[in-house]
Amino acid sequence: MTYTKRQFIALAGAFGLLASVAMPAAQAAGKQIVYLSAGLDAPFWRYVSKGVEAAAKEHGYDFVALDSRNNTQTQLQNTQDAIVKGATGIVLSPTDSSTAPAVLGLAQKANIPVSFAGIGTTSGEYVTFVTSNDEAGAYDVGKALAKAFEAKGWKNAEVGMVTISQARQNGVKRTNGFVKAMEEAGNKIVARNEMQTYTADETYRFVQDMLTAHPEMRGIFVQTDSPTLGAKRAVDAMRRGGETLIGAFDGVPEFLPMIEGGSIVASGMQQPYLMGKTAGESVIAKLEGGKTEKEVVLPILTVSKDNLATILPDIKLTVFAGELK
Repeated sequence: MTYTKRQFIALAGAFGLLASVAMPAAQAAGKQIVYLSAGLDAPFWRYVSKGVEAAAKEHGYDFVALDSRNNTQTQLQNTQDAIVKGATGIVLSPTDSSTAPAVLGLAQKANIPVSFAGIGTTSGEYVTFVTSNDEAGAYDVGKALAKAFEAKGWKNAEVGMVTISQARQNGVKRTNGFVKAMEEAGNKIVARNEMQTYTADETYRFVQDMLTAHPEMRGIFVQTDSPTLGAKRAVDAMRRGGETLIGAFDGVPEFLPMIEGGSIVASGMQQPYLMGKTAGESVIAKLEGGKTEKEVVLPILTVSKDNLATILPDIKLTVFAGELK
């Protein structure tokens, strides 16, 4: 089911870092929702975690977040630990879509319902997949970037991309949406790099290499939040500010002054807090005999200088999980 922004606004992990430490007995004994995160060092997954936690607490469940650190084996170990320690329900953001079926298999044997937040699965039984319209969001960012090129008189612009894993369904959709926007505008993708560590430093190196190989590059699209800060740092270090524009995806508070100042043209912001809360509520509904949807598609909010002031009150909760005051 697809919902509008208005409808969703109206609705409105230490264990993972220490996986070898036993879960508190009080939590193990009661009703418990466990969030298995791809990597809690990324702000996006931290915001998702807060949403899952909010749903759990509202319904009287204990909550634990487990950090897979973008590692498949750690994800499996966390799944086993969650089951052994008494998880009642699981919300999963897998390391990539192909690793999810193994988690689903373990959970199914233990009769534990699973919902997905942000990244889906290639197969297996689950309750709900809460996702965003990644392709449309990336397309809108591409359109905004193309419009900025046009305003500067840049035709047939060369553009680079720093992507998330293309083994993730959402990664493929972001790539497809952005490429479509560039092709429609007559611009050309001349360089691509795929993230491995999802850090600003990694993307800094990627973008430095891109700009060195393609000195006329006019735009860069980075497919997730904190790595975009590395792209901005590389553009500044190579004195390309104003000559190479940045389009982003997701959001961290550091984006806001950059969007206001125009160094980030636009960011397609998912609503991770809302995503986590919705996924948590779906698992709880399954446990308590309520109605569930197989898929929930949240709108992506394309944030630019033109609408930032208007949209900020909404994104403080649904994007930034209340961390931004």
